[in-house]
Amino acid sequence: MLQYFLYILIAIILFGVLIAVHEFGHFISAKLLGVKVNEFSIGMGPRLLHKTKGETEYSLRLFPIGGFCAMEGEDEATDDPRSFECQAAWKKFIILVAGAFMNFVAGVLIILVLFSQATAFFTPVVTGFMEGAEHLVQGGLQEGDRFYRIDGHRIYLMTDASLFLDRAGDTVDVEIVREGEHILLKDFDFARKVPVTNEQGQTTYKRGIYFGAVEKATPWLILKNTWYQAIDCVRLVWMSLGDLITGAAGLRDLSGPIGIVDAVGTMGTQAQSTGDALYSVFSFMSLIAINLAVMNLLPIPALDGGRIFFLIVGGLFKLITRKKLNPKYESWVNVAGFALLMGLMVVVAVSDVLKLAGV
Repeated sequence: MLQYFLYILIAIILFGVLIAVHEFGHFISAKLLGVKVNEFSIGMGPRLLHKTKGETEYSLRLFPIGGFCAMEGEDEATDDPRSFECQAAWKKFIILVAGAFMNFVAGVLIILVLFSQATAFFTPVVTGFMEGAEHLVQGGLQEGDRFYRIDGHRIYLMTDASLFLDRAGDTVDVEIVREGEHILLKDFDFARKVPVTNEQGQTTYKRGIYFGAVEKATPWLILKNTWYQAIDCVRLVWMSLGDLITGAAGLRDLSGPIGIVDAVGTMGTQAQSTGDALYSVFSFMSLIAINLAVMNLLPIPALDGGRIFFLIVGGLFKLITRKKLNPKYESWVNVAGFALLMGLMVVVAVSDVLKLAGV
């Protein structure tokens, strides 16, 4: 139990660091572009330490759950020419995007550090067939084929092949690379028809394929797979959003900070060693970092993406009417959006607590 709470503490700190990194992106871009920053804070809640340097107050606050960058004129009217509101649209855009960019960079760096320890990688290459899967060979698949696309989805890593085959139906459009040549197997019969019985006597049906050839890790392969893994994290976010929209996933599948922290605690306690636990935790946090980057750029009011959306709408409005869009409209939408976002977070938090309670 002590180990569980230790990993929960690690998760809270890491989660706070990711939010602080996000705010640092806003801060450093604002400073570089000449925007006045009134306060940059690490943590939230009551101040523990603070120091004013130049025009900016730097503070450390009690709760390690994020931070903020308070720019002049960001939320209130001001005549200061260095305020955020008085900046050119391109400067505002860079400042607003910088937070998500820093989260993405943080995610990529975590993946790079983890992958730099690897001596080899598994690749999406067919290594053999199960007994009873002769129909796959007859359909045109061969040992040594490398999956390139499955139902239109680009396959970079072995985990991609597993993911998209798990989501595919009985017939699959498979594009493979064989001796440098791309071959499309249209409507390929990839049904789960090969029975496999485990030690407990339970029978499940598999697609009948083995894949995962080993490729020695080189500096170039580490860099390439790091980028591919980052792309996969982005795709997972989009797929999750798509599942929510289509109804394939529901509220019970959503997790907020409570669910994330519990997941990290569970990972830590279930791992076979401390090294494995830390690898799993940091791998998960890389996904969370990139998740934060993507979600923050969605055109949702109160998020950076919502502000960018209004920035674009305001630019188009001015281009067409020669008038500036009244900022009160953005303020109204942001207040309403923030209220809805907080409501959703409360609902998700309650759902997380109920799941922890086994309800």
